[in-house]
Amino acid sequence: MLACLKEGDISAFEQIYQLNWSILYSYAYNILRNKMICEEIVQETFLSLWNKRENLPIINSLKAYLFSAVKFQILNYIRSEEVKRKYAASYTLFEKSLYDNSNEENIHLVDLEDLIESEVSKLSDKCQQVYRLSRNEHQSIKNIADLLNISHKTVENHLTKALKQLRSTLSGFFL
Repeated sequence: MLACLKEGDISAFEQIYQLNWSILYSYAYNILRNKMICEEIVQETFLSLWNKRENLPIINSLKAYLFSAVKFQILNYIRSEEVKRKYAASYTLFEKSLYDNSNEENIHLVDLEDLIESEVSKLSDKCQQVYRLSRNEHQSIKNIADLLNISHKTVENHLTKALKQLRSTLSGFFL
């Protein structure tokens, strides 16, 4: 059968394939436990066998040759996966080191909150109350108007005044 394969006999190849595919797949699956990868490895082994059929070394046992080929494919796969894992871990650490400035961000956040609170405290009592209900307690203009027993337009005016004051003060903070 090997001589026929070397001559390019497709039926010899199909016989070799039928006789050996399932046992080679089982061998690979017992090691990798991944159906898709194992199928790919066995297919790649047979493709390589077909492509190298004319220059195959003299083989005592075709089955041993195929098992060795699958073993090397598995080892190559494991090595490449290990390299990918190491690269991914290394890249994750690298990326984290570039962007992990959480302490600095927390300091800026506290400074911003302090500045906002300082500016809000400079507003009139009613304006402060409207702003805090709107921004801190997430109340709607209608709810604020009902709670404080003032018109919608008055609530809008107080919010406009507060936000204008904050924009004016905070424009320098972000520069």
